Amino acid sequence: MNELITGENRRSLKLMGCDFEFVIAEESATDEALEHAIAEVRRIEKLLTEFSECSETSLINTHAGIRPIQVSDEMYSLIKRCKEIWKFTQGAFDITSGAVRKLYNFKGHGFELPDASALEEALSRTGSDKIMLGSKNSVYLSQQGMRIGFGAIGKGYAADMAKRKLIRLGIRNAVINASGDLTAFGRRTDGSMWKVGIADPNEPSRIIAWLPVPYGSIATSGDYEQYFESEGVRYSHNIDPKSGKPVTGIKSVTIVSSSAELSDALATAVTVMGVEVGLDFIEQLPGVHALVITDKNKIYTSQHLKLERT
Repeated sequence: MNELITGENRRSLKLMGCDFEFVIAEESATDEALEHAIAEVRRIEKLLTEFSECSETSLINTHAGIRPIQVSDEMYSLIKRCKEIWKFTQGAFDITSGAVRKLYNFKGHGFELPDASALEEALSRTGSDKIMLGSKNSVYLSQQGMRIGFGAIGKGYAADMAKRKLIRLGIRNAVINASGDLTAFGRRTDGSMWKVGIADPNEPSRIIAWLPVPYGSIATSGDYEQYFESEGVRYSHNIDPKSGKPVTGIKSVTIVSSSAELSDALATAVTVMGVEVGLDFIEQLPGVHALVITDKNKIYTSQHLKLERT
């Protein structure tokens, strides 16, 4: 993102396992507003984490195939939206893919494709149709060993909620950046628009284009750091929830929409769909745009996306 200019107040810290950056572009901006936004992300992290036994996510997973868990209105609504995104992406986005992901190691050495029987067994515990939403905010995973996880939507949701908090505090110009899942509103103190840099897949520190963000949200799903190459094939850490296999052919997908949550989820979905199907899908969604970089470093964009080339 752009360098700070006079009158902008920035805070950067590690949250939800990634680098968050909060910038308020107002002369009268106080540290208190930034602290409220940070506290909101911390609250979301406690709600969604899989690594705390007392989080609602962990309780749902622990009782998979055993009994329903009553959750907060917020968690129930988020899971309901995730099921809806799963449906209209025809399964390309799926918060239940944890059982399949456990079969792969994309960090360090020792990458191996799982055998067919292990993959079949994991797939039997995958699918958002197996998430049962009942009365009084009950959530039930119908198969033992099922897991839900919000890695493909949680940071975007947190960014949206931090934005809402700042707006309620009277802030009119700000940006929340969760390691590339970003939402912005208003303008910079010099009147210019916020811009997001599109990184070169082969040299992530180099910007190949700038994407203006007048009022909206951007998310990128890429395999810059987590991937493995075997026998000349580059395997992404993104898993196709329907086949259980790692995605190939795409290095990154960037989505622009009105919501960081939606952009986050659709970036994963388009990565799974592939260039042709993914872009055709995006063209059917009003106000949503996409940029795709293939493993051959070719760049494709949806029809109305406007870039500023470097």
